[in-house]
Amino acid sequence: MAAITKEMTIGEILRTNPDVAPVLMEAGMHCLGCPSAQAESLEEAAMVHGMDINDLMSKIEAL
Repeated sequence: MAAITKEMTIGEILRTNPDVAPVLMEAGMHCLGCPSAQAESLEEAAMVHGMDINDLMSKIEAL
């Protein structure tokens, strides 16, 4: 499986590994299919949602 990075868009991440969706939903990112998810990096989305990107990446990497 390809590595997931915080620079990837949410859309890219979901295409790489759909199993990440529940982690993102649990973290509060409920609009995974919206246009922002196709253009915004995971790091940008975490910042907008007030999340710590390192905590989020740890949860994703634990999959």
